[in-house]
Amino acid sequence: MRSLASSFDIVSDVQLQDVLGVLVRLVESAGAIVIFSGAAVAFVRFLVVALRSRMAADFVPVRLGLGRSLALGLEFQLAGDVLRTAVAPTFRELGQLGAVAAIRTALNFFLARENDEERRQVSGEGPARPGSGAGDRPPPGAGAPGRGGPPA
Repeated sequence: MRSLASSFDIVSDVQLQDVLGVLVRLVESAGAIVIFSGAAVAFVRFLVVALRSRMAADFVPVRLGLGRSLALGLEFQLAGDVLRTAVAPTFRELGQLGAVAAIRTALNFFLARENDEERRQVSGEGPARPGSGAGDRPPPGAGAPGRGGPPA
């Protein structure tokens, strides 16, 4: 006679592991494709910019695009790691996931910070300085009287 718990099993543990294995490979492959395609596009854009001009400012959009691809690809890779440990993880697997997640999160954080800094430079805001946050700037349209802003 089957136990009550086994009658509620939709798939066996082996089948679940097999399905998760396929899903992990798909998600990690998506991440690798995002990173590879982003690098390939950035390389082509780099060549075009290098042939047209050699100004450093012209290379910034290329780096920003590559940084976005790297950040997105790392997110896919992290999702694959989370999926891998979804079913009955061991303490060792959880520790490895924590270490990998911390490293990838740090990489993602610094990539995003660098992208934001370069985006500010490209838009003409200049480099970020301590104490120069958005709260320190007047709202758009708020200027001196006669210069487009409201009267004092």
